[in-house]
Amino acid sequence: MDRKNIEINPLLETCGKYIRRIDQALDDELGIYSESEFIGPLRYSLEGGKRIRPIVLNLAAESVGKIDENVLAASCAVEFLHMESIIHDDIIDEETVRRQKEPFHVRYGYNTSVLTGDFVLGLILAISSRLDNARITKDLATTAMLMSEGEMIEGRLENNEDVTFDDYLRVIEYKTAVAFQVASRIGAIIANGTEEQIEALTEYGRNLGIAYQIRDDLLDWKNEDKLFNLLIKKSSDPRDVFNKMEEMLKEYSEKARTALRSIPDSEAKMNLDNLIKFTSFKA
Repeated sequence: MDRKNIEINPLLETCGKYIRRIDQALDDELGIYSESEFIGPLRYSLEGGKRIRPIVLNLAAESVGKIDENVLAASCAVEFLHMESIIHDDIIDEETVRRQKEPFHVRYGYNTSVLTGDFVLGLILAISSRLDNARITKDLATTAMLMSEGEMIEGRLENNEDVTFDDYLRVIEYKTAVAFQVASRIGAIIANGTEEQIEALTEYGRNLGIAYQIRDDLLDWKNEDKLFNLLIKKSSDPRDVFNKMEEMLKEYSEKARTALRSIPDSEAKMNLDNLIKFTSFKA
């Protein structure tokens, strides 16, 4: 099955209490705009998400401090950023199914898709203004720009027979890992972690995000739109590509685990480590 269409959230069992809190925060946030023309499309777009990025943010905050209303507001911001990227990504990839239903652009059309993306960026700015932290605002802005850069780079490479593993890693770092990175980083900042802890959790998020995307690509390797399929096509033996991918997956998973060493032992840290296990892959 296409990895974009998983019916049951695999994180519910271990992170259910965080998901419920995040979903309530998202509902409260959208409630502010209940009279908006965008409220229906926004709710549709949020349905069925795993919430892994805001989960990372909550766990990062809890591992060095506590979860408060600012943590939950920031969780909404990172989920909105992910949501906006999905809307645009599905248009670019001409997807016909997302989360076992019509993707946003099929359901609402291209005009509404573009306008909703703009509206969501406004939502993120509004949340950032309430957080009133220039460091967080800069991190969110940088992440949004890098995610767009990743899309542009991927588009340029799609017909490039000389694509390399370095190219592949750069794309998944920009398109996927930076969102995990900013989630983990912002959680640590809001919870008043030390600079060492903030940097450790930043590194954790980046490496977790890379491992997460490598695993997703391995599970969805038959999808011709995947960039690493170009690596398979140019290889004399596709098994070499899969072996390299599995090596990278283990490498970045271990880097994420190593980054947690400077974080105090706690249930939240254990859950962060469990998310690394979620990236494991068996051929």
